Amino acid sequence: MKTINVVAAIITAANENGESIIFATQRGYGDFKGGWEFPGGKVEPEETPEEALEREIREELDTEIEVGDYLTTIEYDYPAFHLSMRCYWCTVRHGDLVLKEHEAARWLTKEQLDDVEWLPADITIIEMVREQLK
Repeated sequence: MKTINVVAAIITAANENGESIIFATQRGYGDFKGGWEFPGGKVEPEETPEEALEREIREELDTEIEVGDYLTTIEYDYPAFHLSMRCYWCTVRHGDLVLKEHEAARWLTKEQLDDVEWLPADITIIEMVREQLK
């Protein structure tokens, strides 16, 4: 089975009440169109995972991010391929998170993380994300 190596940004901020919030995006294309995910994408051969994440967020969301701590790597078997997804905590350095490839986006508090239909690989870390949010 083919393995696809990707990176995902768990972009955090604080809302007006000081609660931590997470940025989620809804896919606008492909087999998983309409599913919710953490933004990111494929790692090119010459890139580090961190460089790939910065590039993907710049391309997809017109935003510069600060890649922070590594959270985990998700290994997930989809029917047609194996996904290896390195996940990092991130913050916005500059930009307004403009949706160039996604259908929609939402900022979610830890109580709202179950309000969207996460893609199968992404849902596997929701509890880990919820536990680490303030």
